[in-house]
Amino acid sequence: MEKIWCKNYPSGVKPNTDLNKFNSLVEFFENGFKKFPDKIAYENMGKKITYSELDELTKIFSNFLIHNLKLKKGDRFAIQTPNVLQYPIVLYGALRSGLIVVNTNPLYTPDEMLHQFKDSGCKGIFILSNFASNLEKIIGKTSIQHIIVSDLGDMLGGLKGSFVNFAVKYIKRMVPSYNLPSSVRFKDSLKEGKKHSFNKIDIDSSDIAFLQYTGGTTGVSKGAMLSHKNVISNVMQVSECMDILLEDGEEVVITALPLYHIFALVCNSLVMFNFGARNILITNPRDMKNFIKEISNQKFSIITGVNTLFNGLLNNANFEDIDFSNLKVAFGGGMAVQDSVAIKWEEITGCPLVEGYGLTETSPVVTINPLDGTNKIGTIGIPIPDTEIKLIDDDGNEMSVGERGELCVKGPQVMEGYWNRKDDTDDVIKDGWLLTGDIAVIDSDGFLKIVDRKKEMVLVSGFNVFPNEVENVISSHPKVLEVGVIGVEDDKTTEAVKAVIVKKDDSLTSDEIKIYCKEKLTNYKCPKHIGFATELPKSNVGKILRRLIKEKDLESPY
Repeated sequence: MEKIWCKNYPSGVKPNTDLNKFNSLVEFFENGFKKFPDKIAYENMGKKITYSELDELTKIFSNFLIHNLKLKKGDRFAIQTPNVLQYPIVLYGALRSGLIVVNTNPLYTPDEMLHQFKDSGCKGIFILSNFASNLEKIIGKTSIQHIIVSDLGDMLGGLKGSFVNFAVKYIKRMVPSYNLPSSVRFKDSLKEGKKHSFNKIDIDSSDIAFLQYTGGTTGVSKGAMLSHKNVISNVMQVSECMDILLEDGEEVVITALPLYHIFALVCNSLVMFNFGARNILITNPRDMKNFIKEISNQKFSIITGVNTLFNGLLNNANFEDIDFSNLKVAFGGGMAVQDSVAIKWEEITGCPLVEGYGLTETSPVVTINPLDGTNKIGTIGIPIPDTEIKLIDDDGNEMSVGERGELCVKGPQVMEGYWNRKDDTDDVIKDGWLLTGDIAVIDSDGFLKIVDRKKEMVLVSGFNVFPNEVENVISSHPKVLEVGVIGVEDDKTTEAVKAVIVKKDDSLTSDEIKIYCKEKLTNYKCPKHIGFATELPKSNVGKILRRLIKEKDLESPY
């Protein structure tokens, strides 16, 4: 297939990104600290920290990890918190220590946490106290030796921090009691870290920076090994695309997506760091009233999100009252941006909602719609610099313009592989090409459109839900004989999970299943719809055929 997409860049040629500018993320951080010392780096709940303050705090936290906890380069270290100021301090401090960061969804159930911590072999964890009770339930089954616990308001300082911590614990009762006697308080870790001098750890571009967990076609959560080179490359690639619009030290970005998610981690935390942007961290974007109140006080120039977030904002009565005079662009990813949402967004804000595409396995960005006014609504844009794409059929033959095929990606941002899973790695990386499993089509201008998704994966508000994982939970219920899980259309979340069950006990109800799932699965993985059948369609070897379940459900819902 002819590589025609280069012409869509404003310069008329494919940019030549300097991917070797930094040898590690630590060098990248140090450059930003020196370049923007007095600029605000992060802000949360009214508290601000500058780039120079972040530099010092991350050194102090790194000192504690190395000198007090005796963690070594290459040790895995989990971070489990929503968007608060503690996150960048812990993240950058862990990376400065040569540790491999394991980002963990704070809403995970104990079972989900246990799998991730055992699979990665984590030796340490930073966790917000709101979620510490779940850690207590499984800590004895892991290799975690060091626990650092923080309260929500620890970085807010003074009376405000004390009030927030009191309110969260005693008024809102959002901190279940827990007993982790060997844990260390985050504030104490900073006090101890100040007692040591900072010593820089030697880190190479090939060293692993993150084990970023993703699902798989088998439903088993796997750790994508993202090296320092993978992530830096993607930061520089995306920065090249944004450079036409953004100015160093002048941007204000709204970060409502969780930083533990690969999209916000790279695009919000790291790419915006490269521009010296002021990052406004939104801890709970689901509280739409307070979210809008927060951004109403900011002269923001960039916002990122998924379709459901943008749609929620657009349908709030107070959204149109926000001052959008500084807004340059909104970036959508994680799930398809609906045309109606993109059109309405631009009508109200006066700026485009630009869609891109990426995967955890590609650190994550593969394509972005151009920022020069040539973006196409309904597409995922064009490949970013130094990225090759091709579309292939089931036999590996390359498809032509207008023909559908599996999207394959080659570039410096493609992961090193899955942690301790060579066979799984070999299944998806062939001759340097990552087989995404997503079916796409490319038009005559080089713009890509995703027309189908990875086999039977269900996409709920930008998060991947794999049927096997949900089926494994439901099938363990004593009243369930068989179960098949599919995705069904949903106006709010693009798709919702539906479970179709064959009963073992006639007394089984849908409410029983929903309660059971809530105990074992994160909310977005829990089935929103339950159907019952006398039997499920199977192959000649007895495999349940989800495709046929879905086809029948479309004709006559279970």
